Amino acid sequence: MLEVVGLQYQPSTAAQPLLSVIDLRLTAGRPALVAGRSGSGKTTLLELIGGLAEANRGQILWNGQPLNGRQRRWLCGLVFQFPERHFLGLTVGQELKLGQRRLGNAEAEAVLARVGLQGLSLQQAPEKLSGGQQRRLALAVQLLRDPKLLLLDEPTAGLDWAMRTEILALLADLARERALLVVTHEAELFAPIAGDCWRLEQGRLEQLQPTALRSMQLSKRT
Repeated sequence: MLEVVGLQYQPSTAAQPLLSVIDLRLTAGRPALVAGRSGSGKTTLLELIGGLAEANRGQILWNGQPLNGRQRRWLCGLVFQFPERHFLGLTVGQELKLGQRRLGNAEAEAVLARVGLQGLSLQQAPEKLSGGQQRRLALAVQLLRDPKLLLLDEPTAGLDWAMRTEILALLADLARERALLVVTHEAELFAPIAGDCWRLEQGRLEQLQPTALRSMQLSKRT
């Protein structure tokens, strides 16, 4: 179980905190959602939990033990909104094997099948994949690390309805084995799978009932 307690973050160039007194709890088997408008601090929250940034105040704990940034990076698998910007391999196979030198083709193909990319050539260039395939590949890369917590930034943004449905089913399946947190401005899409839900507004979290997500219409301004 991951706990965020009294988290506050204020960029050095900002007059006010971007995130103020954030408290939340994430558990395996219960997908969690933070909804909010663009610019509300959703991505920053993921970066803080994932160890890519440090809060001004507060603690992040795993099973009651406080974690430093390095420990959080090991614990979490973070998939960004535009994963293609973070691919380093020239092929799908190379991307999967980054940091996994002993990964064989059979294991690479197995993790691709796990995320619905069965049959995809390991020689395919990541930039030639569709948006949905790129998100699945980014998930596969993280699953090879076996993270205890998956963090996903706008995982359905820009996808057609059929692909969104497939991604939601995949996330629900992955959340059975680990804690999972999605941040999005498309809150209503996640009503079928969301367990714990919050709205992030003016730096604070407001807990919501999953049924309330169906009526939420948040601004999609970039």
